[in-house]
Amino acid sequence: MRSDPEAPTRWGELNAPAPWRTIDFISDLHLQAGDPATAQAFRRYLQDCQADALFILGDLFEVWIGDDLLDASPAERTAEPEYDFLAGICTDLRAFSARQALYVMHGNRDFLLGVRFAAASGATLLDDPTLLRWGEQRVLLSHGDAWCLGDGDYLEFRAQVRSPGWQAAFLQRPLAERASLARGLRAASEARKQDPAQDWADVDAATATAWLQASDAATLVHGHTHRPGRHELGDGRQRLVLSDWEAEARPARAEALRLDASGRWQRIGLAD
Repeated sequence: MRSDPEAPTRWGELNAPAPWRTIDFISDLHLQAGDPATAQAFRRYLQDCQADALFILGDLFEVWIGDDLLDASPAERTAEPEYDFLAGICTDLRAFSARQALYVMHGNRDFLLGVRFAAASGATLLDDPTLLRWGEQRVLLSHGDAWCLGDGDYLEFRAQVRSPGWQAAFLQRPLAERASLARGLRAASEARKQDPAQDWADVDAATATAWLQASDAATLVHGHTHRPGRHELGDGRQRLVLSDWEAEARPARAEALRLDASGRWQRIGLAD
């Protein structure tokens, strides 16, 4: 099943300060208490990162059931230790954002990140997509899931959970009920990925090109697909795909994509 391409309309815009020297882009860390190795790799990266700005382009967390998890009661935190883990990551982000600029975009797993998260982490939330201007450079940023047109079932699900009505109803449920529902959705997603009959869908090249043309950008940077690489789109345009992070994979995966003021792109391997 293939959905119709989304016509380029509006996007967010961000003008980078001229004094910036380097910018890092990462995505798809899927941080969760059950994967302490990846969380520790991320903490080391935050401590060591020398870039002037960090852009996290979606799926920072494996799941985010609402900003109010940060205000969970002691009893709720005891029942769901994940809440303390997530609050701890926000504390780590807050320490980073006190030194360097931090921007976060919603992904397909953490689309409920809101103003309470932004306040706790010091992050600026980005529209998807966002056009980044840095001197003469124009880079279009996206998580990428909305443009995987071959994944019609997912796009139908995305439209449902991104609707204000669905989100309002979901956030009215008790935290414990939301956590249980999220576990069920996550299990279904993992089972779907293991289905050999399930076709893998990439970002649609024609859609990516149309958005680059409309925004007058030369480069699209996105995550979501977990297939890092570079794709030529013609007429000097390119699509750069970010790595996912999994510290316990063999070989381990953890990578940042770095852009400097001269326009040079570099992949930085961060796994031990």
